[in-house]
Amino acid sequence: MSTIQVEVVSAEESIFSGEAKFVALPGEAGELGIYPRHTPLITRIRPGSVRIEKADGTEEFVFVAGGILEVQPNCVTVLSDTAIRGKDLDDEKAAAAKAAAEEAVRNAKNELDLAKAQSELAVMAAQIAALRKYRDKR
Repeated sequence: MSTIQVEVVSAEESIFSGEAKFVALPGEAGELGIYPRHTPLITRIRPGSVRIEKADGTEEFVFVAGGILEVQPNCVTVLSDTAIRGKDLDDEKAAAAKAAAEEAVRNAKNELDLAKAQSELAVMAAQIAALRKYRDKR
């Protein structure tokens, strides 16, 4: 079976680089599944899990807090401000950040503050969902 080169990059570092049989991630309009020789595509992605089925059959999970996806027939590139390897996700930190975001929603003084807090809350909820998905797969 053919493979596709996958690059997942955060603002700080390369999170994953390697060959894969399949990649699934949360596109702006719904879940995307990408196989080798996929039609070229550029789209925004929502916060959630990137699931990479590697060439050896194992899976890699990465949480992204949104970003941009570029697909070329032989390469998939995911660019995100924040990307965390599934094995590095922390239950306690995610729960504390979600609680802080919920508090910020309750204490928002204007529409801009409310929108920022709601966005952060959505990212943290997606991170917790990704963490659960990762833990269930192990």
